[in-house]
Amino acid sequence: MKKIYSLITGAALAAASTLVAGNAAAAGLLNVSYDVSRSFYKDLNPAFVAQWKQQTGQTITIDQSHGGSSKQARAVIDGLEADVVTMNNPLDIDAIADAGLLPKNWAQQYPDDSSPSWSPIVFVVRKGNPSNIHDWSDLVRSGIQIVVPNPKTSGNGRYSYLAAWQYARTRPGASDTDSIEFEKKLFANVPVLDVGGRDATTTFVQRGIGNVLLTFESEARLILANFGADKYEIVNPSITVRADNPVALIDKVAAKKGNTELAKAYLKFHYTPAAQEILIRNGLRPADPAVVQKHVAEFPPLHTFTVAKDFGGWPHAQKLHFSDGGIFDQIISRTSK
Repeated sequence: MKKIYSLITGAALAAASTLVAGNAAAAGLLNVSYDVSRSFYKDLNPAFVAQWKQQTGQTITIDQSHGGSSKQARAVIDGLEADVVTMNNPLDIDAIADAGLLPKNWAQQYPDDSSPSWSPIVFVVRKGNPSNIHDWSDLVRSGIQIVVPNPKTSGNGRYSYLAAWQYARTRPGASDTDSIEFEKKLFANVPVLDVGGRDATTTFVQRGIGNVLLTFESEARLILANFGADKYEIVNPSITVRADNPVALIDKVAAKKGNTELAKAYLKFHYTPAAQEILIRNGLRPADPAVVQKHVAEFPPLHTFTVAKDFGGWPHAQKLHFSDGGIFDQIISRTSK
């Protein structure tokens, strides 16, 4: 069987070349994606490859690159020739647009602000919840160890930070000052800041560090499926953040490779009922209301907020909280002393 799907990471990216299927050179796409989307694309890519073959007779390949969302965006800006990007934070695609690689209005190119899916931040605890962790307030207790990726390099980490901030400031009589104090206590309980969400999963699951892992619901469900529902369980906090998963065509790169139409079809495929069901199977919440309704028992409604509404949008949140010298840097500086 010829290879139709591959994962490319690290040095292998530089050596990536056109793959061959059958007796003819196969057209190929590179999808640069966020850290914990691996399992989803292992399922989605072969489905698209098969559909494209049926419709056009052409054999294609889809290569994947995964890492912390912001780190991936930087790689694309620095020359990694992605045909498409599929991220967990619109800010990272905005950065690519600012570099001139795609239009500023990229979010209007596809439905639902170009986000075919979303996932909330949840808690993963060890079976039986021995540390009795039920909400954000439990994370700042003495003796609790939290595993969370670095907000400077990971969309997962930024969403987790903002969810904790929102919880703290929405308590009766609270203010942003209370949120700062809450974040100090929370990050004082973080023994290591991993680069991306999958690294944080490895720290929690394989290295056995921490009482609780903060991660996307999709990654949490994957942990239970792969490592055992008898070992871990998911806790839904009283409030969490809606993290959309935006997609975008890197116009200039796709055009240079002659992949524009193929790349557009690939992104549109994310919105088909078949793809939306694949999202469900991988623990993601789909954009299609009909698919959502079919699976409401598996994915009950949660109390969520959005960065756009409650933090003035990602550009504002990034500058205030995560830029060099921003609030997060100040918090880390103080907790590390």
